[in-house]
Amino acid sequence: MPESIPAEQNNVTQHLVEQLRRHPKRVVFTEGEDVRVIEAAARLVALEAVAPILLGRPEPIRAMAAESGISLNLIRIIDPKTSSDLPLFVKRAQNMARYRDNHQVDTEETIIRPHYFGAMMVQYGHADAIVGGNQAIPAAYFRALLHNIKPQPGISRIFGVTVLMAPHLPLLGANRVLFLADTGLNPQPDVSLLSTIAIETGKLAQHFLGRTPVVALLSHSTKGSSTTPEAQKVVAATALAKDQITREMLDIKLDGELQADVAIDPRAAETKLPDSENRSIADVLVFPNLDAAHISLKLLQHIGGAQNYGQLILGLARPAAQVPRTASVETIFGTAAAVAVEAIKYHELHPESDF
Repeated sequence: MPESIPAEQNNVTQHLVEQLRRHPKRVVFTEGEDVRVIEAAARLVALEAVAPILLGRPEPIRAMAAESGISLNLIRIIDPKTSSDLPLFVKRAQNMARYRDNHQVDTEETIIRPHYFGAMMVQYGHADAIVGGNQAIPAAYFRALLHNIKPQPGISRIFGVTVLMAPHLPLLGANRVLFLADTGLNPQPDVSLLSTIAIETGKLAQHFLGRTPVVALLSHSTKGSSTTPEAQKVVAATALAKDQITREMLDIKLDGELQADVAIDPRAAETKLPDSENRSIADVLVFPNLDAAHISLKLLQHIGGAQNYGQLILGLARPAAQVPRTASVETIFGTAAAVAVEAIKYHELHPESDF
Protein backbone atom coordinates (compact mmCIF):
# COMPACT_ATOMS: atom_id res chain seq x y z
CA MET A 1 0.00 0.00 0.00
CA PRO A 2 1.48 3.42 -0.93
CA GLU A 3 2.60 5.60 1.97
CA SER A 4 0.24 8.33 0.73
CA ILE A 5 -2.82 6.28 1.73
CA PRO A 6 -3.95 7.47 5.17
CA ALA A 7 -4.65 4.98 7.90
CA GLU A 8 -7.85 6.80 8.80
CA GLN A 9 -10.41 8.74 6.79
CA ASN A 10 -12.27 11.84 7.93
CA ASN A 11 -15.92 11.48 8.84
CA VAL A 12 -17.08 12.39 5.32
CA THR A 13 -14.89 10.05 3.30
CA GLN A 14 -15.11 7.26 5.86
CA HIS A 15 -18.91 7.24 5.54
CA LEU A 16 -18.64 7.25 1.75
CA VAL A 17 -16.06 4.46 1.66
CA GLU A 18 -18.16 2.29 3.99
CA GLN A 19 -21.05 2.51 1.53
CA LEU A 20 -18.79 1.81 -1.45
CA ARG A 21 -17.22 -1.26 0.11
CA ARG A 22 -20.68 -2.83 -0.07
CA HIS A 23 -21.45 -1.42 -3.52
CA PRO A 24 -18.17 -0.61 -5.36
CA LYS A 25 -18.55 1.46 -8.52
CA ARG A 26 -16.52 2.22 -11.64
CA VAL A 27 -15.37 5.85 -11.87
CA VAL A 28 -13.77 7.18 -15.04
CA PHE A 29 -11.26 10.03 -14.67
CA THR A 30 -11.09 11.98 -17.91
CA GLU A 31 -7.60 13.42 -17.28
CA GLY A 32 -5.59 10.41 -16.15
CA GLU A 33 -2.16 11.81 -17.05
CA ASP A 34 -1.98 13.59 -13.69
CA VAL A 35 -0.09 12.23 -10.70
CA ARG A 36 -2.80 13.59 -8.37
CA VAL A 37 -5.41 11.47 -10.13
CA ILE A 38 -3.15 8.42 -10.12
CA GLU A 39 -2.56 8.75 -6.37
CA ALA A 40 -6.26 9.26 -5.64
CA ALA A 41 -7.11 6.21 -7.77
CA ALA A 42 -4.58 4.09 -5.86
CA ARG A 43 -6.13 5.16 -2.55
CA LEU A 44 -9.61 4.22 -3.79
CA VAL A 45 -8.36 0.78 -4.85
CA ALA A 46 -6.53 0.20 -1.57
CA LEU A 47 -9.74 0.97 0.33
CA GLU A 48 -11.72 -1.39 -1.95
CA ALA A 49 -14.12 1.44 -2.69
CA VAL A 50 -13.87 2.21 -6.41
CA ALA A 51 -12.66 0.57 -9.61
CA PRO A 52 -10.85 3.50 -11.27
CA ILE A 53 -10.57 3.99 -15.03
CA LEU A 54 -7.95 6.50 -16.17
CA LEU A 55 -8.21 8.01 -19.65
CA GLY A 56 -4.90 8.88 -21.26
CA ARG A 57 -1.77 7.44 -22.81
CA PRO A 58 -0.59 4.36 -20.90
CA GLU A 59 3.13 5.12 -21.13
CA PRO A 60 3.09 8.55 -19.40
CA ILE A 61 0.67 7.28 -16.75
CA ARG A 62 2.86 4.29 -15.96
CA ALA A 63 5.96 6.51 -15.87
CA MET A 64 4.31 8.96 -13.45
CA ALA A 65 3.17 6.12 -11.19
CA ALA A 66 6.63 4.50 -11.18
CA GLU A 67 8.38 7.80 -10.42
CA SER A 68 6.05 8.43 -7.45
CA GLY A 69 6.04 4.82 -6.21
CA ILE A 70 2.30 4.41 -6.78
CA SER A 71 0.83 1.01 -7.57
CA LEU A 72 -1.40 0.72 -10.65
CA ASN A 73 -2.82 -2.57 -9.45
CA LEU A 74 -6.51 -2.89 -10.44
CA ILE A 75 -6.45 0.54 -12.13
CA ARG A 76 -7.63 0.36 -15.74
CA ILE A 77 -6.01 2.67 -18.30
CA ILE A 78 -7.74 3.47 -21.60
CA ASP A 79 -6.40 5.53 -24.48
CA PRO A 80 -9.55 6.73 -26.32
CA LYS A 81 -7.66 6.80 -29.63
CA THR A 82 -6.98 3.04 -29.53
CA SER A 83 -9.97 1.85 -27.52
CA SER A 84 -12.06 -0.99 -28.94
CA ASP A 85 -15.15 0.98 -27.85
CA LEU A 86 -14.34 3.96 -30.08
CA PRO A 87 -16.23 2.73 -33.20
CA LEU A 88 -19.32 1.99 -31.07
CA PHE A 89 -19.23 5.43 -29.44
CA VAL A 90 -18.73 7.15 -32.80
CA LYS A 91 -21.71 5.29 -34.26
CA ARG A 92 -23.89 6.22 -31.28
CA ALA A 93 -22.77 9.83 -31.46
CA GLN A 94 -23.63 9.98 -35.17
CA ASN A 95 -27.18 8.99 -34.26
CA MET A 96 -27.47 12.00 -31.94
CA ALA A 97 -29.14 15.01 -33.55
CA ARG A 98 -26.45 17.44 -32.39
CA TYR A 99 -23.79 15.44 -34.24
CA ARG A 100 -25.97 14.35 -37.17
CA ASP A 101 -27.14 17.87 -37.97
CA ASN A 102 -23.70 19.49 -37.70
CA HIS A 103 -21.91 18.36 -40.85
CA GLN A 104 -18.83 20.44 -39.97
CA VAL A 105 -18.04 18.23 -36.97
CA ASP A 106 -15.68 15.25 -37.36
CA THR A 107 -17.42 12.87 -34.97
CA GLU A 108 -14.43 10.61 -34.37
CA GLU A 109 -12.10 13.55 -33.71
CA THR A 110 -14.63 14.81 -31.16
CA ILE A 111 -15.23 11.50 -29.39
CA ILE A 112 -11.53 10.72 -28.89
CA ARG A 113 -11.28 13.79 -26.68
CA PRO A 114 -11.15 12.39 -23.12
CA HIS A 115 -14.10 14.42 -21.79
CA TYR A 116 -16.35 13.28 -24.62
CA PHE A 117 -15.14 9.68 -24.47
CA GLY A 118 -15.64 9.55 -20.70
CA ALA A 119 -19.12 11.04 -20.96
CA MET A 120 -20.05 8.39 -23.54
CA MET A 121 -18.73 5.68 -21.21
CA VAL A 122 -21.01 6.86 -18.44
CA GLN A 123 -24.05 7.42 -20.65
CA TYR A 124 -23.86 3.93 -22.10
CA GLY A 125 -23.01 1.99 -18.94
CA HIS A 126 -19.27 1.42 -19.47
CA ALA A 127 -18.64 3.34 -16.22
CA ASP A 128 -20.84 4.35 -13.30
CA ALA A 129 -19.65 7.93 -12.75
CA ILE A 130 -17.28 10.51 -14.20
CA VAL A 131 -14.76 12.95 -12.68
CA GLY A 132 -12.89 15.59 -14.69
CA GLY A 133 -11.65 19.14 -14.81
CA ASN A 134 -8.31 18.76 -13.04
CA GLN A 135 -6.44 19.91 -16.16
CA ALA A 136 -9.19 21.55 -18.19
CA ILE A 137 -11.11 24.78 -18.50
CA PRO A 138 -14.49 24.09 -16.82
CA ALA A 139 -16.50 25.15 -19.88
CA ALA A 140 -14.84 22.46 -22.04
CA TYR A 141 -15.67 19.75 -19.54
CA PHE A 142 -19.27 20.88 -19.04
CA ARG A 143 -19.79 21.07 -22.80
CA ALA A 144 -18.82 17.42 -23.17
CA LEU A 145 -21.18 16.37 -20.38
CA LEU A 146 -24.11 18.30 -21.86
CA HIS A 147 -23.47 16.95 -25.37
CA ASN A 148 -23.30 13.29 -24.38
CA ILE A 149 -25.20 12.66 -21.13
CA LYS A 150 -28.97 12.93 -21.11
CA PRO A 151 -30.57 15.51 -18.80
CA GLN A 152 -32.42 14.45 -15.68
CA PRO A 153 -36.16 14.71 -16.31
CA GLY A 154 -37.83 17.68 -14.67
CA ILE A 155 -34.64 19.74 -14.19
CA SER A 156 -34.18 22.62 -16.61
CA ARG A 157 -30.49 23.38 -16.00
CA ILE A 158 -27.51 21.55 -14.53
CA PHE A 159 -25.96 23.03 -11.40
CA GLY A 160 -23.06 22.35 -9.05
CA VAL A 161 -22.95 21.33 -5.39
CA THR A 162 -19.76 21.54 -3.33
CA VAL A 163 -19.44 19.51 -0.14
CA LEU A 164 -17.36 21.09 2.63
CA MET A 165 -15.90 19.36 5.69
CA ALA A 166 -14.24 21.17 8.60
CA PRO A 167 -14.18 19.60 12.09
CA HIS A 168 -12.57 22.78 13.48
CA LEU A 169 -15.52 24.99 12.48
CA PRO A 170 -18.35 24.42 15.02
CA LEU A 171 -21.04 26.11 12.90
CA LEU A 172 -20.31 24.16 9.72
CA GLY A 173 -23.38 21.92 9.71
CA ALA A 174 -24.56 19.53 12.40
CA ASN A 175 -22.09 16.87 11.19
CA ARG A 176 -19.34 19.42 10.36
CA VAL A 177 -20.46 18.92 6.76
CA LEU A 178 -22.01 21.62 4.61
CA PHE A 179 -23.50 21.46 1.10
CA LEU A 180 -23.23 24.66 -0.98
CA ALA A 181 -25.26 25.27 -4.16
CA ASP A 182 -25.01 26.45 -6.91
CA THR A 183 -21.22 26.93 -6.78
CA GLY A 184 -20.27 26.98 -10.43
CA LEU A 185 -22.81 27.16 -13.23
CA ASN A 186 -25.79 29.54 -13.06
CA PRO A 187 -25.00 33.25 -12.60
CA GLN A 188 -28.56 34.37 -11.80
CA PRO A 189 -30.97 31.45 -11.20
CA ASP A 190 -34.62 32.39 -11.51
CA VAL A 191 -37.30 31.47 -8.96
CA SER A 192 -38.02 28.07 -10.48
CA LEU A 193 -34.38 27.06 -10.80
CA LEU A 194 -33.56 28.30 -7.30
CA SER A 195 -36.37 26.15 -5.93
CA THR A 196 -35.13 23.15 -7.90
CA ILE A 197 -31.57 23.67 -6.63
CA ALA A 198 -32.86 23.71 -3.04
CA ILE A 199 -34.92 20.54 -3.42
CA GLU A 200 -32.35 18.50 -5.35
CA THR A 201 -29.49 19.51 -3.05
CA GLY A 202 -31.68 18.57 -0.09
CA LYS A 203 -32.18 15.12 -1.60
CA LEU A 204 -28.44 14.79 -2.12
CA ALA A 205 -27.73 15.76 1.49
CA GLN A 206 -30.33 13.29 2.75
CA HIS A 207 -28.65 10.50 0.78
CA PHE A 208 -25.20 11.40 2.13
CA LEU A 209 -26.16 12.15 5.75
CA GLY A 210 -28.75 9.40 6.19
CA ARG A 211 -31.18 11.76 7.96
CA THR A 212 -33.53 14.68 7.36
CA PRO A 213 -31.42 17.58 6.05
CA VAL A 214 -31.96 21.24 6.91
CA VAL A 215 -31.95 23.50 3.83
CA ALA A 216 -31.62 27.28 4.00
CA LEU A 217 -32.22 29.63 1.05
CA LEU A 218 -29.90 32.56 1.71
CA SER A 219 -30.44 36.27 1.19
CA HIS A 220 -29.27 39.61 2.54
CA SER A 221 -32.71 39.64 4.18
CA THR A 222 -34.32 37.55 6.94
CA LYS A 223 -38.08 37.08 6.85
CA GLY A 224 -38.96 40.42 5.30
CA SER A 225 -36.25 42.61 6.85
CA SER A 226 -35.68 43.84 3.29
CA THR A 227 -38.13 43.96 0.40
CA THR A 228 -35.71 44.28 -2.50
CA PRO A 229 -36.45 42.34 -5.70
CA GLU A 230 -33.52 40.06 -4.90
CA ALA A 231 -34.96 39.17 -1.50
CA GLN A 232 -38.42 38.67 -2.96
CA LYS A 233 -37.00 36.20 -5.46
CA VAL A 234 -35.73 34.06 -2.57
CA VAL A 235 -39.09 34.37 -0.81
CA ALA A 236 -40.88 33.10 -3.91
CA ALA A 237 -38.39 30.25 -4.42
CA THR A 238 -38.84 29.20 -0.79
CA ALA A 239 -42.62 29.08 -1.18
CA LEU A 240 -42.32 27.04 -4.37
CA ALA A 241 -39.92 24.57 -2.75
CA LYS A 242 -42.08 24.18 0.36
CA ASP A 243 -45.09 23.45 -1.82
CA GLN A 244 -43.16 20.68 -3.60
CA ILE A 245 -41.97 19.21 -0.30
CA THR A 246 -45.57 19.03 0.94
CA ARG A 247 -46.95 17.73 -2.34
CA GLU A 248 -44.34 14.99 -2.73
CA MET A 249 -44.00 14.31 1.03
CA LEU A 250 -40.23 14.78 0.89
CA ASP A 251 -38.13 14.30 4.01
CA ILE A 252 -36.52 17.75 3.89
CA LYS A 253 -36.69 20.71 6.30
CA LEU A 254 -36.46 23.97 4.37
CA ASP A 255 -36.69 27.66 5.15
CA GLY A 256 -35.92 31.07 3.64
CA GLU A 257 -35.28 33.87 3.06
CA LEU A 258 -32.51 33.81 5.70
CA GLN A 259 -29.32 35.71 6.29
CA ALA A 260 -26.27 33.45 6.55
CA ASP A 261 -25.80 33.97 10.29
CA VAL A 262 -29.41 33.02 10.99
CA ALA A 263 -29.00 29.85 8.93
CA ILE A 264 -25.86 28.58 10.69
CA ASP A 265 -25.73 30.24 14.13
CA PRO A 266 -28.52 29.47 16.66
CA ARG A 267 -27.60 32.55 18.71
CA ALA A 268 -28.13 34.83 15.73
CA ALA A 269 -31.41 33.09 14.98
CA GLU A 270 -32.63 33.66 18.55
CA THR A 271 -31.86 37.36 18.22
CA LYS A 272 -33.41 37.91 14.80
CA LEU A 273 -36.31 35.43 14.82
CA PRO A 274 -38.97 34.82 17.48
CA ASP A 275 -39.60 31.25 18.68
CA SER A 276 -36.33 29.96 17.24
CA GLU A 277 -34.88 28.30 20.35
CA ASN A 278 -34.89 24.82 18.78
CA ARG A 279 -33.79 25.92 15.34
CA SER A 280 -31.40 23.44 13.67
CA ILE A 281 -28.14 24.45 12.00
CA ALA A 282 -28.43 24.32 8.20
CA ASP A 283 -26.82 21.42 6.36
CA VAL A 284 -27.47 22.98 2.93
CA LEU A 285 -26.90 26.60 1.93
CA VAL A 286 -28.59 27.69 -1.30
CA PHE A 287 -27.19 30.96 -2.62
CA PRO A 288 -29.21 33.55 -4.57
CA ASN A 289 -26.55 33.90 -7.27
CA LEU A 290 -23.21 32.52 -8.43
CA ASP A 291 -21.16 35.46 -7.15
CA ALA A 292 -22.32 34.91 -3.57
CA ALA A 293 -21.81 31.15 -3.76
CA HIS A 294 -18.37 31.16 -5.36
CA ILE A 295 -16.98 33.92 -3.12
CA SER A 296 -18.28 32.16 0.00
CA LEU A 297 -16.79 28.85 -1.11
CA LYS A 298 -13.33 30.33 -1.71
CA LEU A 299 -13.35 32.19 1.62
CA LEU A 300 -14.36 29.04 3.52
CA GLN A 301 -11.60 27.09 1.77
CA HIS A 302 -8.72 29.54 1.89
CA ILE A 303 -9.43 31.47 5.10
CA GLY A 304 -11.62 29.04 7.01
CA GLY A 305 -9.53 25.99 6.12
CA ALA A 306 -12.49 23.86 5.00
CA GLN A 307 -11.81 20.81 2.84
CA ASN A 308 -13.86 20.81 -0.36
CA TYR A 309 -15.18 17.89 -2.39
CA GLY A 310 -16.70 18.35 -5.82
CA GLN A 311 -18.50 20.09 -7.29
CA LEU A 312 -21.07 17.37 -7.94
CA ILE A 313 -23.03 18.12 -11.10
CA LEU A 314 -26.78 17.69 -10.61
CA GLY A 315 -29.36 17.74 -13.37
CA LEU A 316 -27.79 15.00 -15.52
CA ALA A 317 -29.16 11.48 -15.87
CA ARG A 318 -25.79 10.02 -14.79
CA PRO A 319 -23.51 10.93 -11.85
CA ALA A 320 -20.79 13.45 -12.73
CA ALA A 321 -18.39 15.71 -10.87
CA GLN A 322 -15.96 18.49 -11.71
CA VAL A 323 -12.81 19.27 -9.73
CA PRO A 324 -10.80 22.50 -10.10
CA ARG A 325 -7.37 22.63 -11.67
CA THR A 326 -5.96 23.47 -8.22
CA ALA A 327 -7.52 20.35 -6.65
CA SER A 328 -5.49 18.42 -4.09
CA VAL A 329 -5.22 14.63 -4.05
CA GLU A 330 -7.66 14.64 -1.14
CA THR A 331 -10.20 16.69 -3.10
CA ILE A 332 -9.98 14.34 -6.10
CA PHE A 333 -10.17 11.27 -3.86
CA GLY A 334 -13.20 12.51 -1.91
CA THR A 335 -14.98 13.81 -4.99
CA ALA A 336 -14.63 10.43 -6.71
CA ALA A 337 -15.98 8.68 -3.61
CA ALA A 338 -18.90 11.11 -3.43
CA VAL A 339 -19.91 10.75 -7.09
CA ALA A 340 -19.59 6.95 -6.79
CA VAL A 341 -22.02 7.01 -3.88
CA GLU A 342 -24.36 9.00 -6.12
CA ALA A 343 -24.12 6.09 -8.55
CA ILE A 344 -25.38 3.77 -5.80
CA LYS A 345 -28.48 5.95 -5.48
CA TYR A 346 -28.95 5.92 -9.25
CA HIS A 347 -28.83 2.13 -9.34
CA GLU A 348 -31.40 1.93 -6.53
CA LEU A 349 -33.74 4.26 -8.43
CA HIS A 350 -33.17 2.58 -11.81
CA PRO A 351 -32.49 -1.13 -11.13
CA GLU A 352 -33.50 -2.03 -14.67
CA SER A 353 -30.60 -0.09 -16.18
CA ASP A 354 -27.20 -1.49 -17.07
CA PHE A 355 -25.70 0.84 -14.49
